[in-house]
Amino acid sequence: MDIEQRQSDLIDHFVKQASAASNPPALSSVIVDATSHPLLFAFSEILALPNVLQLEATDNKSHLDMLRLFAHGIWSDYKSNADRLPQLTPDQILKLKQLTVLTLAETYKVLPYDQLMQELDVTNVRELEDFLINECMYAGIVRGKLDQLRRCFEVQFAAGRDLRPGQLGNMIQTLSNWLSTSENMLVSIQDKIKWADSMSENDKKHRKDVEEKVEEVKKSLFKAILCDLKYLFFIIGIYWSMCLTYIVAEVTHCEQADIDFRGHEEEICSESGGVMDFEEERSRPKRRRHPIS
Repeated sequence: MDIEQRQSDLIDHFVKQASAASNPPALSSVIVDATSHPLLFAFSEILALPNVLQLEATDNKSHLDMLRLFAHGIWSDYKSNADRLPQLTPDQILKLKQLTVLTLAETYKVLPYDQLMQELDVTNVRELEDFLINECMYAGIVRGKLDQLRRCFEVQFAAGRDLRPGQLGNMIQTLSNWLSTSENMLVSIQDKIKWADSMSENDKKHRKDVEEKVEEVKKSLFKAILCDLKYLFFIIGIYWSMCLTYIVAEVTHCEQADIDFRGHEEEICSESGGVMDFEEERSRPKRRRHPIS
């Protein structure tokens, strides 16, 4: 069972007992039992009962003051007013010191050991750390980390105490200020969202325009390249046509020259005595050359 549910059940139990008390001594006994219970840390519901408030005009007024002390006070408050309050039992002293740690943990997130030892009348660090671990953290009213190097208690969680007189109005004002700040922040966030949406639309439009221009450039380049290719193919065609014409002309010329050469050769070979036979050349006597004197 969590601490909130446990507190609720105990509060209901003691509210019923206090409501059923028929006289101031019986009501004072209920107050002592409630403030001594090891698991009860909230007393405003009991304090608000009409018959409890009626103790103000009786000889048991000190028990009403004691209940107010446990609802809103701390250990140092008791020491300052001990002569006007009933003497506390050991369980009540332990409870009031637990409530003192709870009040400090609500106010500060880092509690120096020196401050805690002064508030709780503890003489050494070992006793203080044992109290924080065994009587506070195990009880579920606070959670945190003991830092022996820095000599402090780092608060991570603290259960709430009863609201003090006038504290509700301050809390409402604080919440109203927070609500106003949140509304202003919400308006600012909505304006920024609208601005971001507008910028996003402008960006999309700009991107679309750029993409369209890129497509137009691509098409223009494609058309230009296509025209250049057509012109290039046209020039290549003309070049190859001229080459073929030249080759055909050269081949025709060579063939004509070959035909002319063959015809001339036949004419030369057909003339008699025009060409000396090789054997005849060999059989002719050679003339001797005389030396020149």
